[in-house]
Amino acid sequence: MTRRKPDTVAVIGGGRMGAGIAQVFATLGSTVTIVEAGDRDAAYGRIAKGLAVAATKGKLAGVTPDKVLSRVRVVAQIADLPADSGLVIEAVPENLALKADVLAAVEKAVGAQTVLATNTSSLAIGELGVVLTDPSRFVGMHFFNPVPASSLVEIVRSETTSEATVTTVVDHVAALGKESIVVKDSPGFATSRLGVALGLEAIRMLADGVADPEGIDRAMELGYRHAMGPLRSTDLVGLDVRLAIAEHLASTLGPRFEPPQLLRDKVSRGETGRKAGQGFYTWDTAVKEAR
Repeated sequence: MTRRKPDTVAVIGGGRMGAGIAQVFATLGSTVTIVEAGDRDAAYGRIAKGLAVAATKGKLAGVTPDKVLSRVRVVAQIADLPADSGLVIEAVPENLALKADVLAAVEKAVGAQTVLATNTSSLAIGELGVVLTDPSRFVGMHFFNPVPASSLVEIVRSETTSEATVTTVVDHVAALGKESIVVKDSPGFATSRLGVALGLEAIRMLADGVADPEGIDRAMELGYRHAMGPLRSTDLVGLDVRLAIAEHLASTLGPRFEPPQLLRDKVSRGETGRKAGQGFYTWDTAVKEAR
């Protein structure tokens, strides 16, 4: 497998996912620009914290956190992106209109050879791509949380994505030391569709009193060798994120993805998982983190 890293990468959004994506490319040796209209110091701090953890685990291949951080800058506007960016990854919240606006602005700010990607976990790549003048260079790059520790990137190609674009991002994923799968543009792709189906059924089982969260999760971890059970995984992803994906899948694939009332209730109470300190489990408040 080719391991061709992009020299210059930009990430739109400095939340947990965006910071994680920026961290892995900066660690690889790419120069990274993050666009964050909100708290830019917080975005930079997320990367610094992630690098400190990576250093303690010996994951930085001989470079220091400060050296990696020197490859990262955080700016406030898309207009500040380097025009020669090789790859731009949009990582803003799962809102179709917001993502479309961001992608249209990015296309105007960068060169014609820049590969444009979205980190959406469920929205249609083809539908997002209609705002672009050249959708052939647009692709889905679905990273998983936490990005530095995850070994998979789901690459999603629409009917207009070129073969050259797919080949380029497959190469970039290999350079990161991660595995990729290439899937057809369809609701929920492969991973979100399967993950949400399992997670929703686990929530229904919890509501029905079949078992407690630990029991349901251990059943999948020990019985099916899942690295993490569906309820703990939902806490990590965010109950609000999982609810939004489930609603999207229910609208496109039918009532089998209708979110359980328990999920809606917990989100309405602000029990959105690890980032809130409470989901299906209670988490240490030290890991609380706003997007």
